[in-house]
Amino acid sequence: MENTVMELPSLQQNHILASLPKDTLERLVQHLELVSLPLGKVLYESGDTLRNVYFPTTAIVSLLYVMGNGASAEIAVVGNEGMVGMALFMGGESTTNRAIVQSAGKVYRLQASRFKEEINRHSELLQLMLRYTQALITQMAQTAVCNRHHTIDQQLCRWLLLSLDRLPSNHLTMTQELIANMLGVRREGVTEAACKLQKQGVIEYNRGHITVKDRPKLEQLCCECYAVVKKETDRLLPYTTRQPHGSFSTMR
Repeated sequence: MENTVMELPSLQQNHILASLPKDTLERLVQHLELVSLPLGKVLYESGDTLRNVYFPTTAIVSLLYVMGNGASAEIAVVGNEGMVGMALFMGGESTTNRAIVQSAGKVYRLQASRFKEEINRHSELLQLMLRYTQALITQMAQTAVCNRHHTIDQQLCRWLLLSLDRLPSNHLTMTQELIANMLGVRREGVTEAACKLQKQGVIEYNRGHITVKDRPKLEQLCCECYAVVKKETDRLLPYTTRQPHGSFSTMR
């Protein structure tokens, strides 16, 4: 990939890359590979050696814990605010979760060796990754609490809001079966919850396409878990602000 100004607008779509010092970003540009990821693409399985890290721009990646019997549940979601492959930053070469594309789109891929080299070279990148790690841990902890103590209706609202925060519009492409796999619940439960939201005019659902019509109402119906994650993310990552539909924009 050539190091040209032409690449910079797209790089700005990922807010970790957008927050890097100019010299660091210019050095990384020639090593970043922009790739398109289809829905359902597995970036790595539990136990795999991580050879790359990924900086989503328009894609959303779910981190899932998979049980021995094949059952799974989402533990976190990563979009244009973050990076996939945190195990490398934490010092491990593998992880116990699966990373799968929840919403098709583009990511910047960077070789693990190059990422670790940059972490060791610059304190700015190190500090940024530490703050992002804390935000991600907060999301994981709150997801665990939500899955244990809140209804499927509330969990679906939280999941929709987290997804919207990482998309440029109010439209998602996702089947009820996939949502059920993410939440670790039965498909029938998701169907019932989605129907309730549709009857209230909050969403419009048709053959795997979800359009959020009333986000304020969606936030009202959601449990406290979404607000906790949002507040902590905004506190730890002040380089991002929310826009209509929940997308992010870079602050300079």
